Amino acid sequence: MFRYVAQWNRVSWRRAKTRPPLFMCCVSSFGANTTSSDMTTILARRLSPLLITTICLLGAIAFLYPFALSEQALTDLDMAHASTAPLIFATLGPALLALMLAELSSGRLSTRSLAVLGVLTALVAVLRLPAGPGDTLTFFFLIILAGYVYGGRFGFMLGALGLFVSALLTGGVGPWMPFQMFVTGWMGLGTALLAAIGKRLRPGSWPELALLALYGYLWGLLFGALMNLWFWPFSPESALSWSPGLGFGETLRRYLSFYALTSFAWDSLRAIGNVVLILALGKPILRELRRFRDRFQFVYEHADTRREP
Repeated sequence: MFRYVAQWNRVSWRRAKTRPPLFMCCVSSFGANTTSSDMTTILARRLSPLLITTICLLGAIAFLYPFALSEQALTDLDMAHASTAPLIFATLGPALLALMLAELSSGRLSTRSLAVLGVLTALVAVLRLPAGPGDTLTFFFLIILAGYVYGGRFGFMLGALGLFVSALLTGGVGPWMPFQMFVTGWMGLGTALLAAIGKRLRPGSWPELALLALYGYLWGLLFGALMNLWFWPFSPESALSWSPGLGFGETLRRYLSFYALTSFAWDSLRAIGNVVLILALGKPILRELRRFRDRFQFVYEHADTRREP
């Protein structure tokens, strides 16, 4: 009886010109032959978008909540996020682990592609070692290229984990670290938008490289613009600082002036560095990333166990 309900005869419903009951539709979406493994895969595929959305919302709250604080809570720049940064990191870490497990359970991330993620994370951390003024110029391009080939969620995990490992190697652990993980994760996540456009371009062509180089240039500037927000509300009072009660227009004007005077020059170097590295190294790196992706990629196909009458 359950088998019949789960695999209801669509022809008879069509002849009757009536819609099947709602409970039959829900049962048939899984099917009588659905195993526990299949249900785990289905649930993981639905959980993964929810997790990445939750993580992004957590990052947005972490950056924006100081704008809701009182003036007394914004007086000490040295103590900016001193108490909240550990809590943010303690939430981000398990959320990243849950996202990784969801991607593995859903089949989007195999054990082999997980190994690729580990290798690329180590490369990102090593490429960040020659850090100079305004941070290094040599690691953003790899996050962009890998996210473009392997997908936005892969890019998010690579960006966040790469910054975490590099902070451990360079001694750059501080209240700014979880914010760097969020921003580089968003940079990798945004490559999913490029992939939709890149499908119309020939792989390895100059138009494809130009698209990636433009994205790298914009994120070279956007990284610094977003990272300034982690401490700017705590800056000492001046004509370029923020204080409670300012309207959105005045806040935006002050911040743009602050960014132009303090960060734009350094961020421009990073942006130009991204363009040069993507144009110079993008073609061979994309070719190798795609080769490994195609080699490790596989698709689950569930056999139909129903018997013909």
